[in-house]
Amino acid sequence: MKYTTNAWASDSVFYHIYPLGLTDAPQQNDFKAAPEPRLQNLHAWLQHMAQIGCNALYLGPVFESGTHGYDTIDYYQVDRRLGTNEQLQQLLKQAHSLGIRVILDGVFNHVGRNFRAFTDLQQHGQNSAYKDWFAGVDFNHRSPQGDSFTYESWEGHYDLVKLNLHHPDVRAHLFGAVQKWIEEFGIDGLRLDAADVMDLGFLRDLATFCRQLRPDFWLLGEVIHGDYNRWANPETLDATTNYEAYKGLYSSHNDANYFEIAHSLNREFGAGGVYEGLPLYAFADNHDVDRVASQLRNPAHLYPLYALLLTMPGVPSIYYGSEWGQPGAKQPGDDRPLRPALCLEAMHHQAPHPNLAKAIQQFISIRHQRHALRHGNYRQLLVAQEQLAFSRTSDQDLVLVVVNAADTPACLRVPLSLPNGHTLTDLLESTHQFTVHNGTVQIEVPPCWASILA
Repeated sequence: MKYTTNAWASDSVFYHIYPLGLTDAPQQNDFKAAPEPRLQNLHAWLQHMAQIGCNALYLGPVFESGTHGYDTIDYYQVDRRLGTNEQLQQLLKQAHSLGIRVILDGVFNHVGRNFRAFTDLQQHGQNSAYKDWFAGVDFNHRSPQGDSFTYESWEGHYDLVKLNLHHPDVRAHLFGAVQKWIEEFGIDGLRLDAADVMDLGFLRDLATFCRQLRPDFWLLGEVIHGDYNRWANPETLDATTNYEAYKGLYSSHNDANYFEIAHSLNREFGAGGVYEGLPLYAFADNHDVDRVASQLRNPAHLYPLYALLLTMPGVPSIYYGSEWGQPGAKQPGDDRPLRPALCLEAMHHQAPHPNLAKAIQQFISIRHQRHALRHGNYRQLLVAQEQLAFSRTSDQDLVLVVVNAADTPACLRVPLSLPNGHTLTDLLESTHQFTVHNGTVQIEVPPCWASILA
């Protein structure tokens, strides 16, 4: 099935910020405290992401919550640890002035226990007007938190109370918040947290509601396992997260086994692939998984990995700090190492891998220049343990991508359906040119690097 989606997303490279972590907000919200203008720290990061070529921002949870942002307390107010609604408006205004689209986290599967409707249920029990707002409420049993009733949670975490998304008042409350975010903040889309466990009927109705307000509104679903077509289709969401390729990106380097990522890309995007033409959200790391610099055994593999991420099909994303190889690994029950406070000025001068950001900026620039890298099909041309070659072809151009994960140069003869004598130039090194002979082109790729030819 050939998909179409909002053109702006396919033409975007996202930058992903987890604001509570980046701005060093307190771990626990003091609901009596005055707002702290930490969002203002992100204005400089907008300049930075624009400089490296990112033209879309996924800004993690920003609305009032108890701890990590995914335990929402108030969908209509910015988290006081970050600032005010007016300060979020200012941030998005600056983003748009820089040509940067912005999507926010829509956390609609569950809420925190301090959510007003839930505290009413705690106080009034079966007499609460909100007893049907939550899934699986049962007054015959007590919850693990000691409530006089139990309820459904997200994956057994009872601090995250599952909403009843079938209830019309719940829908009205959530849809009203989305309308406010669109009309007052001018957001361009949503990343829907835990979309893989949400009711598909709710997601379809949400999509219809959003597109009536803004036809180009982009909806991304967090989906880890399963057939992404269930969620990303013309009636529901525009895209899902591509966790299959995420895993292959780092493990194919660690195992010296490019056959793994090649298999995933071919299965997903090759001729007749299950997601051919569907631009899934591609990433090397995010706020929920170990930083890729901590996943890779060989730091030099950061370069071919990001070359792949930014030339393969999909909508690529860079997680804040990872453009410099920022490390970070989960600790038992603690995701904070993945979500650190960072000083932009310090990163410019004390980055773990200072040359990586420059390479990523170069890869992004080439992606923006070549229509085929944003919209073209994917065809595998050659795969070996530490080398992979593929083409991206659109009605406007053809790009040949060759990556080499070995610590020695690779001399490869890549089959290519171009006429004899056709010359290709390496867009990463314009003095390097290659000529097609008898349906092949011979290319030497430096160690732990790539060639992108057109």
